[in-house]
Amino acid sequence: MPDPADSGPASGRTWRVLIADDDRLTRVMLRRVLEQEGCEVVETDNGVAGLAEFRRCPPDLVLLDAMMPELDGFDCCAQMLEMPATEHIPVLMITGLEDPRSVNRAFDAGATDFITKPIHWQVLRRRVRILIEKAQLQIELKAANQQLQQMVMTDSLTQLSNRRRFDDSLGDEWRRAFRNSEPLSLVMCDIDSFKPYNDHYGHPAGDRCLQAVARVLESAIHRGGDVATRYGGEEFAVILPSTSAEGALHVAARIRQGILELAIPHEYAKRGKQISLSLGIATLRARRDISPSLLVTLADEALYQAKAAGGDCCITHSHGLSPEPEPSLM
Repeated sequence: MPDPADSGPASGRTWRVLIADDDRLTRVMLRRVLEQEGCEVVETDNGVAGLAEFRRCPPDLVLLDAMMPELDGFDCCAQMLEMPATEHIPVLMITGLEDPRSVNRAFDAGATDFITKPIHWQVLRRRVRILIEKAQLQIELKAANQQLQQMVMTDSLTQLSNRRRFDDSLGDEWRRAFRNSEPLSLVMCDIDSFKPYNDHYGHPAGDRCLQAVARVLESAIHRGGDVATRYGGEEFAVILPSTSAEGALHVAARIRQGILELAIPHEYAKRGKQISLSLGIATLRARRDISPSLLVTLADEALYQAKAAGGDCCITHSHGLSPEPEPSLM
């Protein structure tokens, strides 16, 4: 019965392997072994060319001869792994030196493992498979962690970013606004008379209402840096980097109009017998002596004014100025 370990990498993908070795016969033998393992092989005959190929198209695995002209394998390995997002790429160093100093130097350069010359080809096969399997597991783990991070930052009902993502994004955008001397705007939104809506129509209808509002917010923002979030309960927030008060008001008016166009009936609405939003807008230029929490406070104050005015309106609050209502678009 054939050994399952001889069937090649378990992953269904084709692994791209870069060989850098100045000995032609060694490269031919390495290519033959790796292609039998189902790998796609790229060869270079020196460290400089290997580094250039690595930079052009980072492979899944690197086999480096330790002793090469111009740029030896140790320095080549170190330079490869200094490049961004390459720390996960395994490097197998091939060396004719087995003294402790050379082994330590290989690992200090970032090599994942090493094999000595003359090469024992079955040992090489096994080590290549182990490195590929470990790299595959790292890729899968990274993808799972990214998915988990996305779940942690996402509101499960509306699929908008959640409060945790809001806090992180606001801090990031505040620092960016400070560096670039640009305005940062925030729109706080609250569904008018939502508790009576929930009580009268039921929680499933309330959930569908929240989801519909979330879709309007998503469709109202058009730039990659804008972030729409469910702030909590029936309250939403939109972070608008590099946006003036006038631009933020334009976005808020678009959101308000989009909610009215949903025409969701609401028997106990104060205006229009349908679901509407109150929106508070604040804009600041980031400074060292103030924190992003001030932007939230100002937007909340403007939202409070909008609610006090009867809802279904947008109110802008600029730092140092009194809140000013904006004319209704309806």
